[in-house]
Amino acid sequence: MKFAIAVFSPAHAPSSRRALLFAQAALAGGHEVARLFFYQDGVHSASSNIVTPQDELDVPALWRDFVSLHGLDAVVCIAAALRRGVLDEQEAQRWQRTAVNLPAPWELSGLGQLHEAAQLADRLVCFGGN
Repeated sequence: MKFAIAVFSPAHAPSSRRALLFAQAALAGGHEVARLFFYQDGVHSASSNIVTPQDELDVPALWRDFVSLHGLDAVVCIAAALRRGVLDEQEAQRWQRTAVNLPAPWELSGLGQLHEAAQLADRLVCFGGN
């Protein structure tokens, strides 16, 4: 089965961790993850500025390592990211900001990527949100 996964919750919310566990289990079970899409507060999972206390699980680092290890298509909604100060090099230059906090393997793109993922996948599974 091919899954598209949307993450709406902040980096350290339980639903972000559940989304990661679901994605890991899907791949371990022989399924495919067509795309990960981070939207609303979910964009914080891609920020390199998140600092996790030593006694807590570093969920953003786990997401980054998981995406890199498996070469997954991990898209961060550009509108949601800009609103929350999550910028790659190109957007930092465009908006004349000094901070870049969206490194590889993340990709900024529009909400159309979520729509496309839903069309490509057998199932769209969403975590978090209101």
